Amino acid sequence: MNNRLLKNLLYEQVARIGKAVSSPKRLELLELLAQGEKTVDALSSELSIDIKLASAHLKALREARLVSSRRAGKYVVYRLSGGDVAGLLVTLRQVAEAHLLELRTALDQIAADPASLAAISRDALLEQARVGDIIVIDVRPQDEFAAAHLPFARSMPLGELEQRLSELPTQKEIVAYCRGPFCLLSDEAVTLLGAKGYRVRKILDGVSEWQAAGLPVEAS
Repeated sequence: MNNRLLKNLLYEQVARIGKAVSSPKRLELLELLAQGEKTVDALSSELSIDIKLASAHLKALREARLVSSRRAGKYVVYRLSGGDVAGLLVTLRQVAEAHLLELRTALDQIAADPASLAAISRDALLEQARVGDIIVIDVRPQDEFAAAHLPFARSMPLGELEQRLSELPTQKEIVAYCRGPFCLLSDEAVTLLGAKGYRVRKILDGVSEWQAAGLPVEAS
């Protein structure tokens, strides 16, 4: 094989990854799978698409070796093929944020109220949570919390939050997080808790961002 054919082959293989992540729905699937294993049924429900379309997207991701699957009874369960896939997703989003004005504008609309964002470094957040100065809540579903969560965080799924207010101290600041910068669960939590009189803010990090920064996570 001459050098040109070899280089063509090398770039063609790398391009398989680019093709696999060229769909918005596939990127969202990867974000969901970065939270932990999920069935096709759960993924299709989260994305509001039918199971057939979800399966087709997952097949493309599996062919690029970005996800793998296993059978659990009558269900097919998918997971990321490695932690580096979650890291790729974080890097891809960071590059897009740095170069795409349209994305930055959209993100500004999500965080329309700057006061809702916790202006604190990751290390400081970790230390304040450790000593109990702040209460960090994970508002993702409980199974995602069990798969991996930020240290010292409490599992408070958004759907249970209003019924569990008594578990949150009113005299301390609450910091909410969910699946990352594109996730709106933490915004809903901030709105709900703020209306109940809590001092509450959110962080944009999810587990993937935390791991990409080289910080520890925990699992139940």
